[in-house]
Amino acid sequence: MSEGENRQNEALERRVRADARRNLDGLLKAAMEVFATSGVDAPVREIAGKAGVGVGTLYRHFPQRSDLIVAVFRREIDACADDAPVLAAQYPPGEALSRWMQRFVDFVSAKRGLSAALHSGDPAYEPLPAYFDQRLRPALENLLQAAEKPGEIRPGMDAIELLHAVSRLASAGGDDARRMVALLVDGLRYRAGDTQG
Repeated sequence: MSEGENRQNEALERRVRADARRNLDGLLKAAMEVFATSGVDAPVREIAGKAGVGVGTLYRHFPQRSDLIVAVFRREIDACADDAPVLAAQYPPGEALSRWMQRFVDFVSAKRGLSAALHSGDPAYEPLPAYFDQRLRPALENLLQAAEKPGEIRPGMDAIELLHAVSRLASAGGDDARRMVALLVDGLRYRAGDTQG
């Protein structure tokens, strides 16, 4: 095979991989939207149609419905965790923390369509709590530490306790949840300066 043919084959493989990645991303986004409105038992045709792919493409990526639900949940966890350093780079520490807590409310609200499946006892979902902890706890810990240094919040806040508290508050949904979490963040700020030497 000539060097030119090798380059053509490599370019074709990159294009195929890019198409497969687009299909996968489209499927996960469509599944999240469908799950949020129709629940996790929605027909796969609805998900595939919304993603603009065939049902065969969906099954090729996700042979079982639980595979799709796990992938959607992990994608949402990753997106939420990845937003923490972005916000930290754009805003002062206290503001970054506040914005991320609201972002976490959005994450919890969006996953409500998945909660029935996640609490079904299906062993496919057993690794998800550990993944949640592995990705979101460090994201929040970094934001908390950054806000503690200049005295914007009180020191010693436990990231897991806060994640669970926000999850409970966010179960109310909508603007109520956002207001309650804003009050929680205000509570972190209360008398923060008193602890500074």
